[in-house]
Amino acid sequence: MNDPTPTLTFAASAFAALGSEQRLSILRRLVRAGPDGLPMGELGDSVGITGSVLTHHLKQMVSAGLVDQRRDGRRIFCAVEFDRIRDLSDYLISECCADHGGHDQEAPHG
Repeated sequence: MNDPTPTLTFAASAFAALGSEQRLSILRRLVRAGPDGLPMGELGDSVGITGSVLTHHLKQMVSAGLVDQRRDGRRIFCAVEFDRIRDLSDYLISECCADHGGHDQEAPHG
């Protein structure tokens, strides 16, 4: 069996980084933008968070591995690390229904 500690550590870091409405708003906007992401200015304008506050929130998400930043000339693009978001989702549902007969059952839908 694999050691769950790296996954648990990642999940805890990711959830901490998403622990504010503003950060969730930023992440959702970046998800909508797709793999190319958005320039910081456009991202900030679209979520109503700019300047050092946006930089602070992005730093938390980059540190947690949820967002990637890349420079293109004078602009900084931000994009979701989709594989990491999938890892987080997989972590949440990996033990779905384990107490009710195993993993072969579907997760309940709301």
